Amino acid sequence: MTENLKATIRLEQYKNGYTKSELKIYEYIIGHTDLVIYHSLTELAEACEVGEATVLRFFRKIGYKGFQEFKFSLAKEVDEADEEENDGSYVFKVKRNMVNAIENSYQVIEEDELEKAIGILDEAKHIVAFGVGASSIAALDMQNRLLRIGKNIEVFGDPHSQVMRTASMNSETAVVAISITGSTKDTVDSIAAAKEKGASVVAITNYSKSPLTKHADCIVKSAAKENPLDSGSLTSKVSQLFVIDLICTGLTIKNFKMAEETKLDISENISDKLY
Repeated sequence: MTENLKATIRLEQYKNGYTKSELKIYEYIIGHTDLVIYHSLTELAEACEVGEATVLRFFRKIGYKGFQEFKFSLAKEVDEADEEENDGSYVFKVKRNMVNAIENSYQVIEEDELEKAIGILDEAKHIVAFGVGASSIAALDMQNRLLRIGKNIEVFGDPHSQVMRTASMNSETAVVAISITGSTKDTVDSIAAAKEKGASVVAITNYSKSPLTKHADCIVKSAAKENPLDSGSLTSKVSQLFVIDLICTGLTIKNFKMAEETKLDISENISDKLY
């Protein structure tokens, strides 16, 4: 099998050797190709009514390292076949995607989960944010927002630093885990270590069911699902920033007096740095 063989062709080549469970996966993928590239591993397993381990074995059987590698290959195939994407103004498309990211995130917000997240962070003595790659940018924005209202927060984008920070966590620590897919192994591993130390976990992710959310105390969902070819896109970060803005606004309302005093101090100090 050559490495550049299309995903759908690989699926067909192995069809005669599929088990009953693997046939379920095959049939679902063929029937829902446009959806599969946006699924998490957990979502695909549930849609096919099989275990996650079965799904992973299936993709390894047809020559992939795992689900993410298959999704990337399938996304390229879908992208090449989608001629409509080559039409129209890119300026309009970017605007549309940004607006949709916020509108869709607004639609999936569960206020009970949002308020629970705000409560966890408000009560925590230490707040730590974990995000790898593009998600670390969203984590840094959260740090900027919270520092402006008098809430201390540490941000770790390096997986090794994340694990080291978990060593000193306890029940007074709240961790904000930011991951579009909820399947970033480094983030999931760090969160698992944080839970072992008794920390509370707030997950900001697009998927309510993923390896990350299994460790979360509450889940605040965004809704800009990424095509694997667009990983780290600005549209996805816009959805994350919308959710972060909601959380920070809620914390500001809860701590209004302290927030106003901190904002005033910051404004006075920053004014000396402007011409």
